[in-house]
Amino acid sequence: MLSNFPRVHPLLSLCGGYALVMLFNPVRRALLDGFRCIGRYPRVWLTFTFLGFAYFVFQFVAFTPIRGWTDLDLSQVASLPKWYWPQFVEVWRETPLPGLEGVAGIFDNATTTYPLSVVAAILMIINWRGLHGALLRALRKRYRFLGYLIYLVLLLSALASLLKPIAFWRLPEWSGKVPAAGFLQISATVDAVAFIFEYLLGVYIQVYLITVCLAWVKGVSFEEGELFRFAMRRFSFVLKWAGIVVFVSMLIVRLPLLLAYFTSIPGVLDYLPLERAFMSGLIIAFCSVQISLTLHNETLSKAIRAHAQFIRQNPGRLGWFLIVCGIHFFFIMTCDAIVRSAIADRLAALFIWKFIFAFLRGIITGWLLASWVCLFRQCEARRVHEERWIQY
Repeated sequence: MLSNFPRVHPLLSLCGGYALVMLFNPVRRALLDGFRCIGRYPRVWLTFTFLGFAYFVFQFVAFTPIRGWTDLDLSQVASLPKWYWPQFVEVWRETPLPGLEGVAGIFDNATTTYPLSVVAAILMIINWRGLHGALLRALRKRYRFLGYLIYLVLLLSALASLLKPIAFWRLPEWSGKVPAAGFLQISATVDAVAFIFEYLLGVYIQVYLITVCLAWVKGVSFEEGELFRFAMRRFSFVLKWAGIVVFVSMLIVRLPLLLAYFTSIPGVLDYLPLERAFMSGLIIAFCSVQISLTLHNETLSKAIRAHAQFIRQNPGRLGWFLIVCGIHFFFIMTCDAIVRSAIADRLAALFIWKFIFAFLRGIITGWLLASWVCLFRQCEARRVHEERWIQY
């Protein structure tokens, strides 16, 4: 028994260190409140789980070559003891960037909305629960004439989101009728425009979930449809910051990829990890801007000044919260990299694991988002009495 101790010693040390961090960090109260919040409102983590699994199913169906039902044989899982499990040093390079993006998502957009963004585009167009009208009124009141231009961009990107699955569906038939280069250029353009709606939909979902968490913090009840419309009005305040993020992302990430379909840009994919890391760093650097705009009637400039004040007054708490987020996302991304490497080409096992992964990531993301709302409110005790809610 003692001969096996060296093998489990690193694991015991890791678990002990994790327990110490979670039990004695200065943001443990907010983390505990976050758990209580998602226990009261499971939709917070279920939303992330559902969207994450839907995206995997789309990728699985669209890009996984299934030769027959034998590829989906559940007996693949029974061979688990015979799988080759890579060591951490073999997969760790795959984890820092997704982990960093996971942390950044807590402060911006923590989920991928495609392909359910197609359904959302349809619901928006048909004015489901009055959200279309609430959006238009909020944009008109918040931005005057500019609101109509923003609305037009949203509408066009929503239409592009509707066209996106058609491009995937008709790809085999169109490939013989349209020149490959031309078709790729059209589909890449549609994808780039659809990204605007998909990202802003994710931001709206995040704003909605923040308001759900806020309702728990304040101990108030709400009517579901009214909360959707209230979140849409708050979304109009967040839109300025989200617009900046969209613009920067389009400029340094999406635009080079799009131009590569029209002209030769050597090494365009080589810079993609650096560009993604830059976007994540930008969002983390301004982490409280989104939630400040969501919870307060502020202009963007006031929200940025409030963010600077928030960092000056709470550097320790914010730093510890980022560490806790980083630990959890790095851990789950490492698990994903190890399991995917061990699964190899076992498609049934991959499907089962991705379901488990979506479940785990949804819980972690929902918990950390709820904890972030609780932490922000605790740190903002001085501003609570000065808070003015939007009124139409």
